Amino acid sequence: MDQLHAIAAFIKIVEAGSITAAAETLDVSQPAMVRTLAALERELGVRLLNRTTRRMSLTDEGRDYYERSRQIIAAVEDARQSLSARRAAPRGRLRIASSVPFGRMFVAPVVAEYLAIHPDVNIELLLLDRIVDLVEEGIDIAVRIARLPDSSMIAHPVGETRRVVVASPQWIKTAGLPKSPLDLRGTRCISFTGAVSPTHWNFRAGKKRLRVPVKSALITNQIDAAVHACVEGAGYGQFFCYHVLAQIHAGQLVRVLTRFEDEPIPANILYPSARHTSPNVRSFVEFARERVKTRLFELQQ
Repeated sequence: MDQLHAIAAFIKIVEAGSITAAAETLDVSQPAMVRTLAALERELGVRLLNRTTRRMSLTDEGRDYYERSRQIIAAVEDARQSLSARRAAPRGRLRIASSVPFGRMFVAPVVAEYLAIHPDVNIELLLLDRIVDLVEEGIDIAVRIARLPDSSMIAHPVGETRRVVVASPQWIKTAGLPKSPLDLRGTRCISFTGAVSPTHWNFRAGKKRLRVPVKSALITNQIDAAVHACVEGAGYGQFFCYHVLAQIHAGQLVRVLTRFEDEPIPANILYPSARHTSPNVRSFVEFARERVKTRLFELQQ
């Protein structure tokens, strides 16, 4: 007995409501459908359907087997579509979203590389410092720095980063070097809303998380403005590490409170599960995953 064929026939019987209707849908004879069902029940050693001349109903075992069988057939179809998608050449439009600084530093260079070898693909790269709803806004792929909740999204990790506190040497000289996150409560701070709250910053002391209130002298949604203000000595700022590495290496900013930094935050490429068979999505994710991970790792060393 071809068990997959028999499972598919059983599902069709349940969904059609009768053996006769299922046989017509599958274009096989009614006796052949009866034999297929009987062979499946013999193989399993249980009765799946209660059948009379007037009605048909699932047994308890049949109901459980039906639900599991649907999952099996869906997985087989998913595998078939996956292989078909891999054979298809990517073409047409692809919409990708990322935060402004991360997209500029890590996603845009990979997009340019990808377009060089896939001339039939047109990419719309949206750099936005807000969380986008991929389904509602018609986004195919997003690159997100966040701890992701459980959802229907498929996520591929591409590394991690930390929130760090920095200030210019002159500001540290003026305000004093903070020895604890609580020391920030009485000094001026710069808050980039794409990375932190303008009212509270998060830290960790051992296993304990700290949520420290801060007084933001400047609140901005532009990373360049926030970093520049810190370089100019306007106060302490908390950013993702990659935001300020260039300024740290140049001596313009100093990283402080390192032993109180919170746990790393993962970076992920994600997309709706409904689009995972799209050749465009598969192609770009496979191309970008290791490249973004390598760029992020190398920059933060």
